[in-house]
Amino acid sequence: MDFKGVIIGLGNPGSQYETTRHNIGFMLVDRIIAMAQGRKNMHLEQINESGDYELWKVKFAGAYRLLAKPMTYMNLSGKAVSKICGRHTLSVDQVMIIHDELDLPVGRMKLKKGGGNNGHNGLESIQNSLNTPNFYRLRLGVGRPNDQFKPISEWVLEPFMPENAIHIPEIIEHACKGLDIFYRRGVGFATQHINGFSIAEPEKENAEQIEDDNADRQTDS
Repeated sequence: MDFKGVIIGLGNPGSQYETTRHNIGFMLVDRIIAMAQGRKNMHLEQINESGDYELWKVKFAGAYRLLAKPMTYMNLSGKAVSKICGRHTLSVDQVMIIHDELDLPVGRMKLKKGGGNNGHNGLESIQNSLNTPNFYRLRLGVGRPNDQFKPISEWVLEPFMPENAIHIPEIIEHACKGLDIFYRRGVGFATQHINGFSIAEPEKENAEQIEDDNADRQTDS
């Protein structure tokens, strides 16, 4: 079967890493899988072909695509990505990598193609294995530690703070919708949808609601 592309979420295997910042790419793939399990028309099927990754085929955004989670640990993600592309004859333009981004706060996300790796070992491994940086990346913000002396290697392997963790489902849903737009309508519309997202501020929402309520009372009177 010819696939229209592959969505690869980065992370580390093992239950101890499931809720960590580094695994937000795995979280997105898991969400698409859960969605497909509830919709027969998405035709989800797991493909067993390598111990270096978990792989599924799914009808997503109107065409059959691959979903993958490297099982090599983050630093060797490129080994899994290159195997998938080789076995399924996928070009670099068909590769979408979902990963955590330190330079974006939780609740922000960016879509880009190519560029630097910003110290991300998973991206560096993929670039080295594919011999090019020109794959698509969906960057999901995890922010940087407030303590400038805290090692980044520790930060990304810690769970999200509770005040951020409550927003992760909303973030993942928006990212999934962004991927659907990317495949159906193109990079321009997807970039507008993805890059424009941010978590709503409760204080601002409450203030706006109070203003609306006051306006309604004045109108009624």
